[in-house]
Amino acid sequence: MAFGLMMVIALVACGATGAKNKTAETGKTSRAQSEKTAPLTPLTYDPRISLAPLVERVGDAVVNIQITQKVRMRGGMPGGNLFEFFFGPQGQEGGPFGRPAERQRQSMGSGFIIDASGLVVTNHHVVKDADEIEVKLHDSRTFSAKLVGSDERTDVALLKLDKASGLPTVTFGSSADMRVGDRVVAIGNPFGLDHTVTEGIISAKERIIGAGPYDDFIQTDASINPGNSGGPLFNLKGEVIGINTAITRTGQGIGFAIPSDLASSVIASIQSSGKVTRGWLGVTFQPMDADLARALGAPNADGALVSEIVADSPAQKGGVQVRDIIVGVAGKKVKNASELPARVAVLKPGQKVVFDLLRNGKAAKVTVEIGEMADDGEGVSGAGKGKGAGKDAEAAKQLGIEVVPLDDNLKRRLQADAVKSGVVVSAVKPDGPAARGLREGDIIVEANRGVVTDVASFHKRISDLRKGDDVLLQIYRRGTWRFLVIRL
Repeated sequence: MAFGLMMVIALVACGATGAKNKTAETGKTSRAQSEKTAPLTPLTYDPRISLAPLVERVGDAVVNIQITQKVRMRGGMPGGNLFEFFFGPQGQEGGPFGRPAERQRQSMGSGFIIDASGLVVTNHHVVKDADEIEVKLHDSRTFSAKLVGSDERTDVALLKLDKASGLPTVTFGSSADMRVGDRVVAIGNPFGLDHTVTEGIISAKERIIGAGPYDDFIQTDASINPGNSGGPLFNLKGEVIGINTAITRTGQGIGFAIPSDLASSVIASIQSSGKVTRGWLGVTFQPMDADLARALGAPNADGALVSEIVADSPAQKGGVQVRDIIVGVAGKKVKNASELPARVAVLKPGQKVVFDLLRNGKAAKVTVEIGEMADDGEGVSGAGKGKGAGKDAEAAKQLGIEVVPLDDNLKRRLQADAVKSGVVVSAVKPDGPAARGLREGDIIVEANRGVVTDVASFHKRISDLRKGDDVLLQIYRRGTWRFLVIRL
């Protein structure tokens, strides 16, 4: 779970353990008396005095989720060697007398009801690998539950309670409408402590914590602990604007929630088709920085820089080009590159969407028909110089590198079948200009917007550079394409 941020996080779900709840389903009626819940009246109260009206409105829809997982044990019991000491060795698959041995592992999390018929939202990691799922309501009724569908990439899951009706519900609000500093309320079951309420503010938005491709979390100082995972984060209207998901191991008072705008689209997809359908653009991209902005004539480092376009993809058909900077999707700005996957994922396949671009320093727009996303070495140190190196390699020393021709042998070693032509970086001077970005084994395919076919063409592209100039390079590095700016 390392995605660029040197930060250790812990998923929150499976903290508290305990004996299996034997509570039978009772005949108590819930506050919602019919399958079709009537629209709620506006919640009016003064949050400066008390949050009790909010908690009373939404609390009954927050549930405790307990999962049971069967774990096969070696040797028939914990500490199987002791059993073998007294009774002799058992078969690989066997417990006592050759029978398979299993024990039950239990853990807890939280969730919330979004439909009176018993649809419950929680985290994927709460119910992952569960053999049995039980859901306990605030009024102590207990239901068995089945997994309708889940999505590991966004860590969202949908459950259906057995023989449930007329249950209390909550609704999703818009996470995009929330601002840093807005007050929020979390309700869940930390450490198995049923229906614990905490409050705080949104500390930050669009946090990247290394959790996957849709890394775009709400950060809050509302107390979140093991057992809170899957529980709701409410705004002061009583709408769910996040799903509590992660905490930092070392940080106290810092928790993270999946934005409701992303979660609700995943849930809607699971409800309608039983699977998650995501939009697909078909580009490889990278973050912008000040050097790239300067080299590409962009006014700032906002957006996502397109470094590769998949052949026959929606992006290619729609006119997106390499070196385009995507700064907006469907009217919403893309400030950081990390926002682009989530922006595209929530789009519907077949939908025609306008992308705002910066191309050669000028604003541009393209319309793309979104596709559907499919389910989802050796260095060159010491490589021979080869024909064409000689004095041409001298120009590369301005960058603090040595390059060699890209031949079939190096293509094979670097797993670079996708590269048609270029030069391979065989050495990088530690104190040279290129040390910040280039590595041994990088394949330079473009220099200053011109294709590099061999060492001579690379030399030509950089021969007129002077101290203080920027060199814009496109490189191929172990399966990915990216741009770099090197300043002499």
